[in-house]
Amino acid sequence: MALAVLALRAGQVVSFDELIDELWGEAPLKNTRNSLQGIVARMRRSLGRIELDPTDQGVVRTVGNGYVLDMPADQLDADRFLRQAAEGRSLIGRSPQKAAELLRGALTMWYGPALVDVGDGQRCRAAALRLDEQRRLVQEDLISAQLEAGEAGAVVPELKQLHAEHPERERFSEQLMLALYRTGRQSEAIATFHRTRKQLDDEMGLLPSRQLQRLYQAIISQDASLSR
Repeated sequence: MALAVLALRAGQVVSFDELIDELWGEAPLKNTRNSLQGIVARMRRSLGRIELDPTDQGVVRTVGNGYVLDMPADQLDADRFLRQAAEGRSLIGRSPQKAAELLRGALTMWYGPALVDVGDGQRCRAAALRLDEQRRLVQEDLISAQLEAGEAGAVVPELKQLHAEHPERERFSEQLMLALYRTGRQSEAIATFHRTRKQLDDEMGLLPSRQLQRLYQAIISQDASLSR
């Protein structure tokens, strides 16, 4: 967990107290500082075995009242994911096929839930939630790029699964409705809207967003702007 906390703030000093709080919370050990030093020493040895920290003061350095992970951002999966996702997102309107390639590549960096094996410290939990949310946004962006590229038929099966797994995410509902409409399945698109509306009302007491309602009206009227 200590390495995860340092990696989440690579290049910044993480104080001894922050690491102690993350590792032991409200039940610290009697000699927490010594225990922390032992953890960092083992961390350095482990990194040295994979040639990331070949000296006692390599990429994990003691600075003032804490430690810093001195490692380029391009060596950290989270940073690489976020940068590639941002680049792909910026290209959706101009070059959707290139955008899809970048966004798909960003998603291949994932092997499961974020930080699933690093413990349950408050900082790691919060970071995991943020990263998992970013993963969902990239999934949505990838589908937007595919829709822009005219691949409505290809995304319908995945969208049906994502819509079932995340009924609270209206963007999946919107994308599914649009993909169904563009593949000649207007009645299914309309049914998706009504199903989403009922789920939002039953589970969260909410109404569909104005954007989703506008799409529904456009589908009913077969608005020419929906075609690709």
